[in-house]
Amino acid sequence: MWRFFHQMGSPRYFYHLAGRLVPWLGVACLVFLLYGLYDGLVLAPTDYQQGDSYRIMFIHVPAAWMSLFIYMVMAGAGAIGLIWHMKLAEIIAVSCAPIGASFTFLALVTGSIWGKPMWGTWWVWDARLTSELILLFLYLGVMALHNAVEDKRTAARATSILAIVGVVNIPIIHYSVEWWNTLHQGPTVTKFDAPSIDIDMLIPLLVMAVAFKLFFVMVLLMRARCEVLQRERNTQWVRELVEAS
Repeated sequence: MWRFFHQMGSPRYFYHLAGRLVPWLGVACLVFLLYGLYDGLVLAPTDYQQGDSYRIMFIHVPAAWMSLFIYMVMAGAGAIGLIWHMKLAEIIAVSCAPIGASFTFLALVTGSIWGKPMWGTWWVWDARLTSELILLFLYLGVMALHNAVEDKRTAARATSILAIVGVVNIPIIHYSVEWWNTLHQGPTVTKFDAPSIDIDMLIPLLVMAVAFKLFFVMVLLMRARCEVLQRERNTQWVRELVEAS
């Protein structure tokens, strides 16, 4: 086990392993995505209150989940990079930011589209919506800070600190519907004793969540591979890789 973690810390080993995993992740993501969309948009029953407009949930909810999950991955990788000075952890943290920002933006947009027929408005300064918007700004801040500092190791440390500080926003987003009286509906799927959602709606929702996670891992590995090549461009193994191609 320790040997595996030691190998994963090697940019060269990670580059080749990620290259082998990406195609398999892409196929698995496509299978889950197609099944989840068909089940959610075609087979799932119509909601008795919201009609068919609720079906945007199969995009909105997994995207919102991913916005929080990716931030925790980014902050965790940043912490590992700060503590153990692992170059690969810094690369993972930096590579997470654009993907997390994309999912957060998708969650905000689909939430606004869903909110218009339900609330009668595209946007309200609701606790959940506002804290999710702050999350998007945190992602953008990490990206901007990383691009503003020329030395990538220094940039990685600075962005890691920002990401770790921003973790305080995650529980605020998660518990905002419980701590404050908001327009946003309360938890449904996380009520494991009695989820407030029909099983025919829950299954495609969870399938879409798996598809989004597979997509995240696939794109993360692709971005990390590019970042590895950029940082290791002057090493012998990268020169050998270029000559072989």
